[in-house]
Amino acid sequence: MHARQEHGGRRLGLTRLTVAASGLLALLIGVAFAVLLWAISDANSSISARRASRTALVEAGSMQQLLLDLETGQRGFVITEREEFLEPWQEARDALAAESLRFTDSATSPEQRRTAVRIARGVSSFLNDYSVPVVAMVRRGDPAASGLKVATDGKERVDALRADFRAYMVDERAQLAELTDAAGANSHQAVLAAAVGLAASTALVAVFTVLQHRAVVRPVRGAAAAAQELAGGDLSVRVAPSRVAEIGALGTSFNTMAASLQDTRRRIMESTEAVHRRTARDLHDGAQQRLVSLMIGLRLARELIPDTETAAIDLLDQSADNAQTAINELRELASGIYPLVLTVKGLVAAVKDLAARCPVPVVVESRDERRISSTVESNAYFVVAEAVTNAVKHAQASRIDVSLEFGDMLRIEVTDDGVGGVGRDTAGSGMTGLADRVAAFDGKLAINSPPGDGTTILIQIPAEPVPAA
Repeated sequence: MHARQEHGGRRLGLTRLTVAASGLLALLIGVAFAVLLWAISDANSSISARRASRTALVEAGSMQQLLLDLETGQRGFVITEREEFLEPWQEARDALAAESLRFTDSATSPEQRRTAVRIARGVSSFLNDYSVPVVAMVRRGDPAASGLKVATDGKERVDALRADFRAYMVDERAQLAELTDAAGANSHQAVLAAAVGLAASTALVAVFTVLQHRAVVRPVRGAAAAAQELAGGDLSVRVAPSRVAEIGALGTSFNTMAASLQDTRRRIMESTEAVHRRTARDLHDGAQQRLVSLMIGLRLARELIPDTETAAIDLLDQSADNAQTAINELRELASGIYPLVLTVKGLVAAVKDLAARCPVPVVVESRDERRISSTVESNAYFVVAEAVTNAVKHAQASRIDVSLEFGDMLRIEVTDDGVGGVGRDTAGSGMTGLADRVAAFDGKLAINSPPGDGTTILIQIPAEPVPAA
């Protein structure tokens, strides 16, 4: 369903849609409940009759159970001649009079009452005319009590009573079904109308819920999730377009803001890289070359001074050493700002040079090595440098492995054997800066750092090819 509708050449906004759907829903529910209340009121007249019929069935079941207790208790006593088998028989005998009265009083029609009286008399006759005498015969040791004739007589009596019970309960169930059918016939149309109203209400609720979910809930959740990712530094996140004007405007504004922030961050990083590159080049071509010339001049001056001038010689030697130290420090500084080898030989050579200067052993492997755009190369280099620096400072690692794989995506993997336990949420400023660098160039960063099992950082950055000359 579309998140917006056309009405009279104009869009139906969320407010009008909500009011219209709510009003229609209230009307349908009101009609449905009014019809249901009428149906319930009409059906109440048959509830008492059906309750009485159910009570009659329950009492018939209780009466039949008494008969079974009498029969099974007596039979167990005849077989075993043990008095404990007469306990259920005695309990049923004591309860028979009260249960017979309840049974006959629960009958729901004159015919059923006559049947109930006949059954109650039959059970009483079974007890007094058959079961009690048999028990007495067993107690005085009369072998006829377990004879075939006595057993057959008892079975015939019980079977006849069971048949009477079945007939009674069948008639009662038929009467209950008739009452139920009558109540159902009276309320069928009302219930049908109410069901249609409820079905329509349910359908409207379902449609409105789906509409609200698609038009409002899902886009708002997406915008909230995108805002959370944006707040976390992922400026590449975007909100999906929505056909609802309000949500669509919100998404457009969000996407414009995120794109502007991403472009601004990328321009800042590119500008910073350009400044670093220019500064490193100026240091190398300017101050470093002048220091080299100064050191050479000091060496030449030292050769021109006689050996007898020891004080001057010592001063010149010390000055030349200081100049060499300044050259080395300046070269290290320039390399930290932007390594010359990155410009001349590319990313892999620069990473290997970084590994050679690292206090922890670093193993560098590369696959399908090729030159890519200088912007991506410099960004990838400083990503690796930041990851290696973090491993040296915080991981307590004894070895670091760096893998570079070139393709449509530059895939960088930095693995150490340190203490682990690093996460995006718990990482410090170094890891945050690394994530910012990767996100600025539409890259992806993943960290796998189980406690005590080292850390692996996987970076993927779109690899732009070197423009053709």
